[in-house]
Amino acid sequence: MTTTIDRRTFLTGMTWAAAVSMLPWEARGASPKGAGMADSGIIINALGGLDDPNRGSDALVPEFSPRVLAEAHASGLTAVNITLGYVSGPDDPFEASVRDIAATDALVREHERDVMKILTAADIRRAKAENKIGLIYGFQNGAMMGNDAKRVDIFADLGVRVFQLTYNPANQLGDGSMAKENRGLTPFGREVVAQLNARHVMVDLSHSGEQTCLEAARVSKAPISINHTGCRAVTNLPRNKTDAELRLVAEKGGFIGIYFMPFVNPTGHARAEDVVAHIDHAVNVCGEDHVGIGTDGTVTQIDDLQAYQAMLAKEIAQRQAQGISAAGEGPDTYPFVVDLRGPQQFHKLQQLLAQKGYSSARIEKILGLNFLSFAQTVWGG
Repeated sequence: MTTTIDRRTFLTGMTWAAAVSMLPWEARGASPKGAGMADSGIIINALGGLDDPNRGSDALVPEFSPRVLAEAHASGLTAVNITLGYVSGPDDPFEASVRDIAATDALVREHERDVMKILTAADIRRAKAENKIGLIYGFQNGAMMGNDAKRVDIFADLGVRVFQLTYNPANQLGDGSMAKENRGLTPFGREVVAQLNARHVMVDLSHSGEQTCLEAARVSKAPISINHTGCRAVTNLPRNKTDAELRLVAEKGGFIGIYFMPFVNPTGHARAEDVVAHIDHAVNVCGEDHVGIGTDGTVTQIDDLQAYQAMLAKEIAQRQAQGISAAGEGPDTYPFVVDLRGPQQFHKLQQLLAQKGYSSARIEKILGLNFLSFAQTVWGG
């Protein structure tokens, strides 16, 4: 996203964030008085970001400014699956993906006090113990495979741990959610899934078409995930998954992450209560051991919503021109849930689920333990 904000507003936010970043290391988990934050449990965002939407960068490489790091720590976040590499556009998919990984590795080395690269489930536990933010490297489009499934080995060796097969359109692996043909996996897509299984990389079916998702769940030798989605039975939009998809993924031992996106409300103007409704439906369909969160957003607060809104029309027009937009997104819809954002988002969700009658054990599963268990199954460690 890109935006412009009032300089005074931005500097005020930066002053608070810098103050948090200078707290004693042991106190970083505590939020400023009255802010409210998640408890000390493991919180894993199955798809999100670490960047500052106020700064207007469209780069996928994360941004580790003092504010971003301070607000991430304050949120209670343990680990997040960040999107690297090619999603769309004129760049060579393979080169762009390798370049993003290298650039992110360099940033992690520069900020090793605050962040760490996640390769195994044990690394997530270590990130929690050391009060660091774990970074899970992931792709959202398999275009970088070209026509060579052995490229999976290259990216697995570089530390990619989540591989989403398609974005919204079709690619050489299968059909995305906006591909009208709904043709399912290609023979090459099946070959890639087999290689991902062999290298213990998560096969993610977010953004996929229904047949692609169902076929991947059936042919994969390991459980698969849908790291950021909603439930089509609650909101009938292509980016949301049918009960058949949700049920099969869960039956195969997989994971479903519910996003904080406009697609959880038919108007596109999503509220926190909509996210809770989608989580509740997913739990009813899949069982409480297979549902978590994949917000598809960052934890850094947006300072000026009006300025942010003014930039959406341009971005949506660009996405439509590239053929990658999804039904349900528009210039008047935020790519987040307006009352479930910023460093307090996980704490607020925790409260809402408790008010719904969810036990603390079930809430802990949804906020992170279910993803951790799934990661243990796929990655080991």
